[in-house]
Amino acid sequence: MWGTNVLSHIDALRTTVDLDPDIDARLRALARERGVPLRTVINDALRAGTKPGAGDAPPYTLPSRRLGVRPGIDLDKALRLAGEVEDDEIVRKLDLRK
Repeated sequence: MWGTNVLSHIDALRTTVDLDPDIDARLRALARERGVPLRTVINDALRAGTKPGAGDAPPYTLPSRRLGVRPGIDLDKALRLAGEVEDDEIVRKLDLRK
């Protein structure tokens, strides 16, 4: 059994972690930008991600606005409207070939 004296002298523990290529590239780029070892960037990222409340950000909401509807457009007939718009676009493209 290890005594407390042995454990108190261990500065860091080694472990193997498989990183996805995109995460590995980002972490290595951050290490280069900051001029610090890769282990420092990984430890900082893990500390930030495991802080209490780290994932408690409120969900993003986008305010909605009434855009109004042009006269003569019946939104209850959306498929018919989409068909008419598509037909008009086909006719326009065919006219450009003439």
